[in-house]
Amino acid sequence: MKIDEQFNLVAREYDENRRLFIPCFDEFYQGTTDFIVKSIDSPRRVIDLGAGTGLLTSFWYAKCPGSNYVLVDVAEQMLEMAKERFRGVPNVTFEALDYRTSLPDTEFDAVISALSIHHLEHQEKRELFRRIYGKLPPGGIFVNYDQFCAGTEAMSAMLDRYWVDGLEHSGLSEQDIAKWQQRKAFDRECSVSDEIAWLRQAGFGDVQCVYTHQKFSVILAIK
Repeated sequence: MKIDEQFNLVAREYDENRRLFIPCFDEFYQGTTDFIVKSIDSPRRVIDLGAGTGLLTSFWYAKCPGSNYVLVDVAEQMLEMAKERFRGVPNVTFEALDYRTSLPDTEFDAVISALSIHHLEHQEKRELFRRIYGKLPPGGIFVNYDQFCAGTEAMSAMLDRYWVDGLEHSGLSEQDIAKWQQRKAFDRECSVSDEIAWLRQAGFGDVQCVYTHQKFSVILAIK
């Protein structure tokens, strides 16, 4: 089963389970977004790559309601959930496409993404970062909220074991965990240090990890 089919299957319960799958949910999404938005000028147009149900955009929209948002995802049923979330909001639009091969044909000065890019092969990540850099204006930003490996096999195994143990005691059903394990087969995690290096190689002048909690980190890159 392809990755878009996997995420289409879990579209409706995706948001309900997100808090259980991410032990640092509030700081990861809300706290980090609050920090970033307070530190930059309000962006005119924001592209959300792998937007899914629009969860990440909802946190940005709460802080920057005057910005225009384009939500991009390859899984159309996930985007249908996002359309329900933002029904009647004129400055939020949607585009079904595979961002591994193309980006929206519009101007934007901020690119955001949550828990999506780790599904790409490492070379696809590097190519994506170059394309994002090429389309951003000077001062434009890229923010990746994602999951990462530790960089060494032993430490990565420790983080994975701790995460799985938490999921097993989180209240998630066995069926939910089984679906997650199927989706996990698509994970291609890199380390935070590797991603920072690739972003700098793509041309970004200022790149920092602005939040981290075990497997979950947020990287901010400024052109």
